[in-house]
Amino acid sequence: MALNHSANAFLAGQAFWGPVTATLDWCEANYQFSRYIAEAANTFSNLVTVGLAVYGAAQARSEKLPPRYLAGYAGFALVGIGSFIFHATLLFEAQLMDELPMIYVSSYCCAVLFDTTRGFSLKHSNAKELGIIFAMFNILFTWSYYMSRNPLYHQFVFAGLMFTTTFRTVYLLRNGEISKRLPPAERASIARLFSSGAATFAMGFLVWNLDNIFCSKITRWKNAIGWPAAFLLEGHSWWHILTALGTYLMLNGNTCDTLCIKDDHSNFTVVKTAGIPRIKRVDKTKTH
Repeated sequence: MALNHSANAFLAGQAFWGPVTATLDWCEANYQFSRYIAEAANTFSNLVTVGLAVYGAAQARSEKLPPRYLAGYAGFALVGIGSFIFHATLLFEAQLMDELPMIYVSSYCCAVLFDTTRGFSLKHSNAKELGIIFAMFNILFTWSYYMSRNPLYHQFVFAGLMFTTTFRTVYLLRNGEISKRLPPAERASIARLFSSGAATFAMGFLVWNLDNIFCSKITRWKNAIGWPAAFLLEGHSWWHILTALGTYLMLNGNTCDTLCIKDDHSNFTVVKTAGIPRIKRVDKTKTH
C-alpha cells in the first residue's frame, strides 16, 4: 500500500520483534530510531486515542451514565492500544489487535443506535436481539477476515459500519416519532457535534490516502527537512489524531442523542471543559 523501507539498516536487522509479517506497512520508515519501535510516530500518535477514550470513560462514570456508554469508551481505548502495539511491532497478530477492535467497536456503537425504547431495562427493549446480531456479525467477520487476510475487505466493512452509523444518526434526528422527544435546539446541538466529528474523521481519511498516494514524494520532503520537524509529515499519524478526535465527538453526539431519546432530554446537556465537549447530567435541585 505504501513505500515500505527501513531508514536504519542496522536497527532493522536487530529488530526486537523480528521480520515484518503484517499485510500492511505504512509510509513511515521502519525502525528509524529504535529496534523496539517499528514506526515511532504512528505508534505514539495512538496516545491521543487512548487519552480521549480514558477522558470520556471518566466522564461517563462521573455522570453515572448507563454501562453501555462506558463500554463504548472502553472499546475506543482498546482500538488505540491495539494500534499502538501494531505499529510498534508490524506483526500480523498485532495487526488483528488493531483492526478487529475497529470493527467490534463501530458495530457496537451502531447497535446502540438501534435501541430507541424508553428506559435502559433489557426486558422491554430489543437490546437482547441486537446483542445476538452484534455477536454473530463479529464472529462471522473475525473468521472470514482471518481466512482472507485482505485489508481491503476490512476497510470496506469498516466504511460500511461508519456510513450506517451516520445514516442512522440522521434518521433519529429527523424521524418524527423519535425526534419529537428532543426539542429543536437539542437536535441542532447534537447534529453540530456529530457533524463536526464526522468531518474531522473524513479529514483524517483524506490525509491517510494522500499519505499513501504520495508516499515517495513525502519521504523526500521528510529527508530534506529532517527530524523532528519531519514528524509533522507523517500522514498516518495524523489519521490517528484526527480520527481519534472525530470518533470522540461522534461518540458524544450519539451518546447525548440516545440518552435523550431513551431517558429525558432535560436530564442531560453538553458542556465544554477546556474546549473539549462532554455529557453532563443536569442537577435539577440546583437553583439559579
